[in-house]
Amino acid sequence: MTLETVSIEWTEGQFVTGHLMRGSSQGVLLAHGAGTNQDHASIEALRDGLANAGISVMTFNYAYTEVGKKRPDQQAKLLTCHRAALQWFRENVTERVILAGRSMGGRMGTYLAAGGDPCVGLILYAYPLHPTGRPEKLRTDHLSAITQPMAFFVGTRDPLSTMDPYNEWVRPLPTATTFEVEDGDHSFRVRKMSGRTNEEAMEQIIRQSVEWLNQLDA
Repeated sequence: MTLETVSIEWTEGQFVTGHLMRGSSQGVLLAHGAGTNQDHASIEALRDGLANAGISVMTFNYAYTEVGKKRPDQQAKLLTCHRAALQWFRENVTERVILAGRSMGGRMGTYLAAGGDPCVGLILYAYPLHPTGRPEKLRTDHLSAITQPMAFFVGTRDPLSTMDPYNEWVRPLPTATTFEVEDGDHSFRVRKMSGRTNEEAMEQIIRQSVEWLNQLDA
């Protein structure tokens, strides 16, 4: 499958880069996390795994990573950029879009969906439910406003989504499906004692993502 590089105007006269692999009429817009960009190995692995299943997938840089900065932009600017990528994807690839993202990118996707931006579902890889060590500072107030199906992939050792608050506030949401990555941390890395490799954990995530997407499309 061919990888296309596209240019997305996120505000007048300013552009970010996207990487697109075209497949079916079902499309996944995949946003990166705060400490990475669209070329990070984990984002590329997710992109390629979904695309190999025949799904159209596009990643993109936020404005700050496009110019090589490490510190994320303010939320309003992140959402403006994310919304522009969604609009480009809907206009040029498919209107049947699943908002997907890792950590911060997934969180921005939930704000778009809660605010009424069009999507048919969301895939949230390592959703940052709370800051490390602050399980009382939850990022859940808007999630109940999302009516589309949501797939949450959560590592059981993720310090940004510890299991007790996750089980209390996210798992019961009526549109949420939970996929646990046993022994996974925030990057879905697993320890040797788990009996499997990081690559095997990623294979599980991709396989379950594709199965969920196929059910969504049925």
